[in-house]
Amino acid sequence: MSSVIPSSVLAIGWIPFVILVVLILVFSVGYIKYFTSKHDSELSTTITAIIALSITLLTTGLIPVDVFLVSYMKESNGTFKAWAVDNDVRNYIESSVLYGYYTLYGLITFCLFVWLPLMYFFYEERDEVSTCKTRCCGALKYCIAFLIILVTLFLIGFFVPGNGPPADANSTELIKIKMLFENLGSIKGTDALSFIISVLSLLGMLALLTYTAYGMAALPIGLVKGRKNVKTEIMTVQERKAETQSKIRTLREKYSSQSASTRDRQRISDLEESEHLIERQERHLVAKSKSCLEKCFMFLRPFEIVFGIFFILLTFLIFLSLLLTNIDKAMHSQGYQTGYALPKRTLPNPVDIVLVFCQQVFPLDYILFSALVLYLVFCSMSGVRNIGIWFFWLRMYKIRPRHTRPQALLMLCMILMFVMLAVNIIVYELTPQYTSYGGQHYLMNVTTGNVTKFETKDCSGDIDVPSGECTLTRMTLLLTVLFYNMWFFGAAYYWITWAFLLVILLGFLIAIIRKRKSSIEGEVEQDDFDESDDEMLSP
Repeated sequence: MSSVIPSSVLAIGWIPFVILVVLILVFSVGYIKYFTSKHDSELSTTITAIIALSITLLTTGLIPVDVFLVSYMKESNGTFKAWAVDNDVRNYIESSVLYGYYTLYGLITFCLFVWLPLMYFFYEERDEVSTCKTRCCGALKYCIAFLIILVTLFLIGFFVPGNGPPADANSTELIKIKMLFENLGSIKGTDALSFIISVLSLLGMLALLTYTAYGMAALPIGLVKGRKNVKTEIMTVQERKAETQSKIRTLREKYSSQSASTRDRQRISDLEESEHLIERQERHLVAKSKSCLEKCFMFLRPFEIVFGIFFILLTFLIFLSLLLTNIDKAMHSQGYQTGYALPKRTLPNPVDIVLVFCQQVFPLDYILFSALVLYLVFCSMSGVRNIGIWFFWLRMYKIRPRHTRPQALLMLCMILMFVMLAVNIIVYELTPQYTSYGGQHYLMNVTTGNVTKFETKDCSGDIDVPSGECTLTRMTLLLTVLFYNMWFFGAAYYWITWAFLLVILLGFLIAIIRKRKSSIEGEVEQDDFDESDDEMLSP
């Protein structure tokens, strides 16, 4: 069947995706290496983190290919191209993309429930006397709990029935939903996988609500604010150092002829630790002040402000598009029983309009869409760096350049996997037209008086579109069927999106109020290894 499809179509659709795969691998390697601790790392966890991050980013990278293939089947006048006239050819292409989604979602499920927990506990079992065999056995024991959860979710999804296609499809909308079920087909085990992905996406929406929403405010505001002046910080640190040394000297002189009390001995010890930390901060600040790179950054500061303002506008655009989509759902959706699925877009969507327009100049839409997703990824990473990784009220790990522990990197990849599953849903809400039909058109008979003529119209989910004239992307098909079949998840995503918009506003308020960060933010902490400054102490 693939021989019927022109090689130019496959090349134009998949070559940018292959390039994106290579760029994702390069980015993943650079990002993980940038945060990996120099003094506490292991090759197995580093490789695992790189592969997991790459798989995470690929799940969204398939969407533009999906959009391109359904768009490229049609001419600008609304007719199918010669190679796409045969319905079997179109079904072959759509099935290939659908299996691609299932494969990537299956890999994410495997990573979240098997591979990442296994490598996490494999590293936790490391000590001076343990062997690789004992570490594997210990890690496998802990992974049993994750496997039990996975099997439980699979059985629930496999045996618990959803709504299914509407039996009594009287209205046009219900007929369309029934056709979507028939279009998706029946693949054994996909209901169970869909249920698992729905649960993981729901957790991802909570992570999106926590990290991405705050990162969308903190990242641009941080760029505009900038960091504290290095020379000013050096003077402040030196003053604190002199003050601390004075306190230590005063306490020692007080007990020069007699032993100090337990309380004062503890106070002297705390002051000495504080002095040690201040000295390390001073060393890092002095080194930064002499750095040529720091001097170059001073000249790039205006560009940093420009990028910060641009990202603020981009965040506002995303906020506005999500707000309009949610208002549209509140006014025109089929209600909570269909997961607030929106059959037809009524209100304009700025991001959607731009992407649909840019699709006329391939691969401009691909580049803009990838940039949009990458911005959401960077915002999520910024949120994790600012907030840290918490377990309820306990902070487990910090994400710091060249000081992040291997367990923290694995946890970071796990969080980003959850976030990217949620980003797929947010992207669908941001760009409903682009991610559903791309730039497809169809021909419609229009009668004016006694004259009947054909008019070219955009595919936009109208109920009067002739059957088979508009091809829905596989991602939108999966989400629409999911929202109807398991309405609870669609309704939960809808309400969490409202909370997401609220947290963005609160994030801007917090980011504006907070003081500017230190120029050595994340480089010096109390619990660092003593050898972490060895490169500065060496001659």
